Amino acid sequence: MSTPLREQTHLWQAPALGDVEMLHARYVQQRFAPHVHEGYVFTVIESGAQRFWHRGSEHLAPVGSMVLINPDELHTGAKAHEAGWQYRGFYPEHQRVTGVLEELELSRQGMPRFRDSVIVDPALAAAFSQLHRLSESSASALQQQTAWRQAVLALVQRHGQGAEPSAPGQEPLAVARAREMLETHLAEPPSLEALAAAVNLSPFHFARVFRQATGLPPHAWLNQRRLSRAREMLRRGLAASDVAFTLGFADQSHLNRQFKQAYGVTPGAYRSACRYA
Repeated sequence: MSTPLREQTHLWQAPALGDVEMLHARYVQQRFAPHVHEGYVFTVIESGAQRFWHRGSEHLAPVGSMVLINPDELHTGAKAHEAGWQYRGFYPEHQRVTGVLEELELSRQGMPRFRDSVIVDPALAAAFSQLHRLSESSASALQQQTAWRQAVLALVQRHGQGAEPSAPGQEPLAVARAREMLETHLAEPPSLEALAAAVNLSPFHFARVFRQATGLPPHAWLNQRRLSRAREMLRRGLAASDVAFTLGFADQSHLNRQFKQAYGVTPGAYRSACRYA
């Protein structure tokens, strides 16, 4: 006899994103009565399918699609597949969305509205799913804040009222100062917003300037510096566990994965080769 599917929910607020509410849920029998949210609803359907009523008609959201609900719009929700549906949901207040656009001076048209209730945009769904996982795993604020801005801008430009941001300018002093701050705070890096404030740029403009200058977003550049420093420490004979703790990796297994992906060998193998070569 098959085991019945269980409904599961994980609801939290994302501190790095201004306490945006996040929900990772699987529903089988759940039926949402007509209701509204004061802010937006962005969801990514991970498995199964959802049906819902919105703007006067029924809609079907299959696996891989995204559901977009504007603030104060009445809608429902129920399964459209015998196994129910699993999704990752974002529930940002409208200021969290318009704030991203204000940083790029793209908010002149007011609060963005999304035209379609359901969209099929694999790249965008992947970006929001990855962002959701970053928050669920408590990734650094630096990485979450960068990913949030990129995902929201892409969403508005492709499916809402969007405009093209101007090209980032050259800000060598700002980039140099930010690199210095990251280099000296590898274990506990500043958030994107803190870095931007320190160099007198908006967070989104800073992130674009930094990437143009280095070829990497700030969190990826930070990770490369951590790995480079890890090599130095391992060559001096430090234990991998001490290296992981000192440089701010989540644990030794996190260091092991990152190090092997970058260099093809584990930290322990690298340390041994350096000591006994």
